[in-house]
Amino acid sequence: MTEENTGAMPPRPRARLSWNDPALRALVYQVVVVALVALTAWYLVSNTLHNLAARNISTGFAFLDREAGFAIGETPIDYTPADTYRRAIVVGLLNTLRVSLIALVLATVLGTLVGVARLSGNWLVSRLAAAYVECVRNVPLLLQLLLWYALISESMPGPRAAHHPLPGVYLSNRGLLMPALLGDSLAWMVAALAMAGVGTFLLARWSRRRQALTGHPMALAPWAVALFAGLPGLAWALSGAQLSMEIPHPSGFGFAGGWNLSPELFALLVGLVSYTAAFIAEIVRSGVQSVNRGQWEAAESLGLRRGRSLRLVVLPQALRVMVPPATSQYLNLVKHSSLAVAIGYPDLVSVVNTTLNQTGQAIEGILIIMAAFMTVSLCISLAMNAYNRRIALVER
Repeated sequence: MTEENTGAMPPRPRARLSWNDPALRALVYQVVVVALVALTAWYLVSNTLHNLAARNISTGFAFLDREAGFAIGETPIDYTPADTYRRAIVVGLLNTLRVSLIALVLATVLGTLVGVARLSGNWLVSRLAAAYVECVRNVPLLLQLLLWYALISESMPGPRAAHHPLPGVYLSNRGLLMPALLGDSLAWMVAALAMAGVGTFLLARWSRRRQALTGHPMALAPWAVALFAGLPGLAWALSGAQLSMEIPHPSGFGFAGGWNLSPELFALLVGLVSYTAAFIAEIVRSGVQSVNRGQWEAAESLGLRRGRSLRLVVLPQALRVMVPPATSQYLNLVKHSSLAVAIGYPDLVSVVNTTLNQTGQAIEGILIIMAAFMTVSLCISLAMNAYNRRIALVER
């Protein structure tokens, strides 16, 4: 007798709870880990709140609206001791961003030059570059900052005997003074430069699409020059042409006018730039060496000189290898800027330290520092990851 085919679905096997089931074990392990983490967090928070209450220490961020009462040596924005702690912390954060941004640009330029110099066929140039990298990257950054600060503040002459290497440039124990542009038109010109950069970027994208569709290339350089020269000039004219160059000059026991990089800021910049550039140089060297030798030979067969071969053929390919480790160095540079407190530069850590010493809000101060550095680092990481995806090799 044969079984009759009725078309019904076979019954599903009943699920059995068994410790031999890998899915069940994984679920149990995850639940246990989450419970342990939550229990640990609850214990730490409750214990901290209990200890704070036992010592009559208030919690919360209400202290940010109280009067700070202390001065800050370098302030990118207007600030007086009568302002609030919130504004003082903003000043410290702007000081951190300023030194990090300038150091990031200079370290990239110096690191690229040193990395290329390490591959030079000239024996002396390559050995000097290697000596720089090995000496600088193997000495702790804190010691380098103290060394640079001591050299500038103790070994440099006073204002009356200041070094005068270029017209309008003075180097003394008061720091580095340089000519500065001043005037109401400056802000409009900076905004125009930013618009020129955005316009050039959009024009480059449109040019690439046009070439892909029609096959006709477009000369972008004249348009870029016109944007970067024309827009700031137009902004200068429309804003009343109120712009002047202020040259520093000796006055009394010091200097007057110009842009003054204090000894603390100057030492911090030199230390961060030289230290980070040593690591970036190694990244550039390894990236260039990762490009196949055949690419050099192919460029030479087209009649390109070595410098143009490096700039037009090798470096664009090496960027795909260089960007991820360079991102890590950029993040390290921002975090290393917190060492500025050792030489008295009023960065975010220094200002918050003064704040928590006056208010006793240690936990809130540390949280502010952690949140600020994490936000800046995440922004840099997102930007560099987007650039890395843009230059990545597209596989078909």
